[in-house]
Amino acid sequence: MKIEILSFEWNLFKSDTVESVNANTKIWAITILNGHTPLVTVLNPSILSIVYINELWEKEEKDFAIWSWVLEVSNSEVKVLIDMLVTVDTLDTEKAEKAKKDAIELMEKYKHSKDKIDMDKFIEAEDLLLKSVTQLKLWDLGK
Repeated sequence: MKIEILSFEWNLFKSDTVESVNANTKIWAITILNGHTPLVTVLNPSILSIVYINELWEKEEKDFAIWSWVLEVSNSEVKVLIDMLVTVDTLDTEKAEKAKKDAIELMEKYKHSKDKIDMDKFIEAEDLLLKSVTQLKLWDLGK
């Protein structure tokens, strides 16, 4: 089975020797194996896990923190279009912890505000929180 993880700007990960893909959709967690039924679904901010055979012909598992986007399965090929991809190697835990703290503080500020809430700002804070929590979950997996 093949996989391509793409952003709007570049190809982020590609393999032609994938055994399985684990992802969290908006409805449930799924495992994609060779011969999976064709599917198009939206992903949650979560950990995307791929088991594949690397260049040394060894089984390897690669985990990515991803942000919501779209996953497509067709003809033993998986394509994932995303806007955030973080590996344990590229993760800045201090930055993720700070982003989490800032997002929680901002959401609390809006939650207890007596003024009209700016929902766009609240949603931005919630997005920031989800992204940082996903990255910290990846860090915990990689320890």
